[in-house]
Amino acid sequence: MTNKLRTLASASVIALSTMFAGAVQAADTIKVGVLHSLSGTMAISETTLKDTMLMLVEEQNKKGGLLGKKLEAVVVDPASNWPLFAEKAKELLQKHKVDVVFGNWTSVSRKSVLPVFEELNGMLFYPVQYEGEESSRNVFYTGAAPNQQAIPAVEYLMSEDGGAAKRWVLLGTDYVYPRTTNKILRAFLKAKGVKESDIMENYTPFGHSDWQTIVSQVKKFASAGKKTAVVSTINGDANVPFYKELGNQGIKAEDIPVVAFSVGEEELAGLDTKPLVGHLTAWNYFMSIETPENSAFIKKWHAFIKDKKRVTNDPMEAHYIGFNMWAQAVKQAGTTSVDAVRQAMYGQKFKNLTGGVAVMNTNHHLSKPVVIGEIQEDGQMETVWRTEGVVKGDAWSDFIPESAKLTADWTYPWVCGNCEKPKHLN
Repeated sequence: MTNKLRTLASASVIALSTMFAGAVQAADTIKVGVLHSLSGTMAISETTLKDTMLMLVEEQNKKGGLLGKKLEAVVVDPASNWPLFAEKAKELLQKHKVDVVFGNWTSVSRKSVLPVFEELNGMLFYPVQYEGEESSRNVFYTGAAPNQQAIPAVEYLMSEDGGAAKRWVLLGTDYVYPRTTNKILRAFLKAKGVKESDIMENYTPFGHSDWQTIVSQVKKFASAGKKTAVVSTINGDANVPFYKELGNQGIKAEDIPVVAFSVGEEELAGLDTKPLVGHLTAWNYFMSIETPENSAFIKKWHAFIKDKKRVTNDPMEAHYIGFNMWAQAVKQAGTTSVDAVRQAMYGQKFKNLTGGVAVMNTNHHLSKPVVIGEIQEDGQMETVWRTEGVVKGDAWSDFIPESAKLTADWTYPWVCGNCEKPKHLN
């Protein structure tokens, strides 16, 4: 062999070795996609969830990673732009080839990415309360379904302990989650004997800032002589001027209580909470709940974020539970293959930060506790009511006739998200 041929052969071997080493190195990394808005109207809520995922990935790597491999977080910014969510989801799955994705907040963003995950057989963990009426084999819903948040909150406000409300104001941001949740709540209220004339409903766009007229209308509606409560599905930074206007117009919790489903400790951190004391939030977790698990989580969070003033909230706990269940399922399956991990997810258990144990059901929803809290001056919640045990999340509402007959079960023989229930389950 000539020197020239030897040189070419050596170069080929080096090139192939480099390519092989790169492939091995790539194979040695488990990629975790993080799909949260870091800019735009939803950044107020979602940036913290990105930070939470980085903390969880770092913590898992300190434990040795998974399957002998390190985890790598791949972060993208869909910028509160709903079509962009789909593009970024495709980027994560096709370009970065992530093994799993944790992300989204709004239901419109989840609806945007759903066809992408189903077409490319990706796995999404969705950590925020939502309207239900959906079940996908590619999504695990770790936030609350309506029967784990909206329905218990309204039942509480109807009770003597909650003020025995008779009239209802449904205020929401104009997209699928508030509208569908309020469709369910209207059906529930009517089933409880509430008249149509005792329900007021209003929707505003994302980022809405001028609440003076709407809050005045709420006051007028509440002046009819019946105890009135407001159910808020307002999302994102529109909550800041909304709560400010409540204070400006002197609306106090003892007069017109507001229960919010999309406001937690993170959103309240930027507000003067004194006028809001006594108003309510309904979630599955509060930072103020005292358990050994929650104390340890808060300590880890403060150490990671390097700011003891930073709060924790419900969607953070949902990511914490979902991530740890996914890690357990990967270990059980012995692979990150979506189809194998999906089957291993069913029946996974992990301790809630609020006490008790969360369970992943075959309808891709968790069983977990429901808590209702009053806003305090420091922006924390004082628990006023909670379930004794855990509540199984429903994919389909029992209060909408066309949904009441449906069930979701992604195990054999069902393998279906919207099948009709057999008669013995009705």
